[in-house]
Amino acid sequence: MSQSAVGEEGAAAPFDASTPDFSEIRDWFALLKPRVMTLVVFTGFIGMLVAPGSINPLLGSVAVLCIAVGAGAAGAINMWYDRDIDAVMRRTANRPIPAGRIRAEEALAFGVVLAIASVVVMGLATNWMAAGWLAGSILFYVFVYTMWLKRRTPQNIVIGGAAGAFPPVIGWAAVTGSVDLLPLLLFAIVFAWTPPHFWSLSLWAHGDYQRAGVPMLPVVAGAKETRRQIMLYTLVLFPLAVSPWPLGLAGPIYGVAAVLLGLGFVFCAWKVLRDDQDPQGRSLTKDAPAKRCFRFSLLHLALLFAALAADRLILG
Repeated sequence: MSQSAVGEEGAAAPFDASTPDFSEIRDWFALLKPRVMTLVVFTGFIGMLVAPGSINPLLGSVAVLCIAVGAGAAGAINMWYDRDIDAVMRRTANRPIPAGRIRAEEALAFGVVLAIASVVVMGLATNWMAAGWLAGSILFYVFVYTMWLKRRTPQNIVIGGAAGAFPPVIGWAAVTGSVDLLPLLLFAIVFAWTPPHFWSLSLWAHGDYQRAGVPMLPVVAGAKETRRQIMLYTLVLFPLAVSPWPLGLAGPIYGVAAVLLGLGFVFCAWKVLRDDQDPQGRSLTKDAPAKRCFRFSLLHLALLFAALAADRLILG
């Protein structure tokens, strides 16, 4: 929890009860992994937007909020479970739990309450099909990825990536009460997108994972194999992302965008593969291509889903 202010001479500074402690609020919000939540909310919203039929705007807003809260709840439970490895990784050591600003048991209770509330409210506001998919995404992230896969196999992010692929399915189900081919394709696109996205990050953050004993692919198989896997998964992603167009599930706006964005991602992955390396496969450019690939992957997914929404809104 946040500490009281200390004066210059070591004495506690006067506390003004009328002034809210925004640092503590920020810490609780940080438990929800807001940067991850942003992309989750966006893909879930697009799933709702392109679904056939309509939903009351108020209920739609509640559904999006439930997706956000559910994702945040999973993030909070993840931070509770991973507090030991977060403490030894540079990029996570200042998170609220390892830094000692929030107690672990409080974070766990916070996450569990939010998870239950998000599923119940989703069911009452929309339908229990959407609530079931939301519950499945939370349980998958917590038990399958966080507790089972992350510390046991370098394929953790491949299988565990399914957790982040649920939102468009949840959004679609919130409107229709069912699941069709298009949301399943969107699920598959996010699923295939996750490994090259995350492995691009892990190439230049592998030291953190090595210190924490997390068997990410660069730690276990080396940087050279990781670059090869990034290229392979990007090549798998390309036709998968384009597929809604020839299948008649999306129009030319989406199709052209998917092709151009896919070619851009393949080019970035190729640059990662051909990065200057020493005999051990370590980058001689401080993994600059991997950093660019990571940033482009975020742009790729955001623009791909935005193009799908534009296609549906403009062309119907």
